[in-house]
Amino acid sequence: MRIVFLGSSEFALPSLKALIDGNYDLSLVVTQPDRKKGRGLALQATAVKKFAQERGFKLYQPLQINTPEAVRFLEGFDADLFIVLSYGQILSREVLEIPKVFAINAHASQLPRYRGAAPVNWAIIKGEVSTGVTIMKLDEKMDTGPILMQKELAILPDENALELEERLAVLASELLVKSIKSIENNNFNLKMQDDSLASLAPKLKKEDGIIDWKKSANDIHNLIRGCRDWPSAFFCFKGKLLKIFKVSVVSLSESKSKPGEILDVSPEGITIAAGEGGIVIKELQIEGKRKMTAKEFISGHRISIGEILEHKK
Repeated sequence: MRIVFLGSSEFALPSLKALIDGNYDLSLVVTQPDRKKGRGLALQATAVKKFAQERGFKLYQPLQINTPEAVRFLEGFDADLFIVLSYGQILSREVLEIPKVFAINAHASQLPRYRGAAPVNWAIIKGEVSTGVTIMKLDEKMDTGPILMQKELAILPDENALELEERLAVLASELLVKSIKSIENNNFNLKMQDDSLASLAPKLKKEDGIIDWKKSANDIHNLIRGCRDWPSAFFCFKGKLLKIFKVSVVSLSESKSKPGEILDVSPEGITIAAGEGGIVIKELQIEGKRKMTAKEFISGHRISIGEILEHKK
């Protein structure tokens, strides 16, 4: 079975490796163009490009995958399957009609829940205790195609988005191989999604990471975990942006503290009251400085117990 693989981020790598290990006929790897990133705005290749180059695969990096030129180029590979993981563009009907069988995608949620670009982040932010991976046949819309295979995965209590995505990527590779085998054996069923159960997981914006101290400590903990890769959970401290990376949740029985009030400062952490309960900040980063522990932070910054951190948008 001849395969064209479309992917860009780290999430796609375990599946690409699984195809190689399974000796599949991988005729082309398609990935996003190199982009300018970082403070120096140097061109950076995608994770998939770097890996594919190391393995000697033919690469294609169109600026837009749905142009007539790109369609003609892809048609020249006589593919049976297109496999799409974290590629970064929605495929048009013309592109989806190129493979002899169809195009399939591995999505990091149990569809129809969390359709969109950031399913891992939003599942954690919303306090879900489980998520999963769905292998589906692609259609022209966002994550609405019929399902080939699906499996649930528990979310660990302190797991952040980066850690969960790594585990989901491995699960995706396992389900993908099983799905390809079922297609090869013509032993698969396509189950239509129930749109009435759908929820959305749009790409995170910077303002999604703003901490609202009026929310519960659990909600703030979930926000910090879910925004770990981007944009990070943050608030304004003495005129500078302060990002939070690691906290623990504490109960504050019969507390008269106000949301955002600093309750305790120690080398073990900075305790702040929330709308319900409190959080103890363990790891943080103030604007212009490196990431540091609470102990390192308090040694160089004046923090007053009783000070109230305002919620500002």
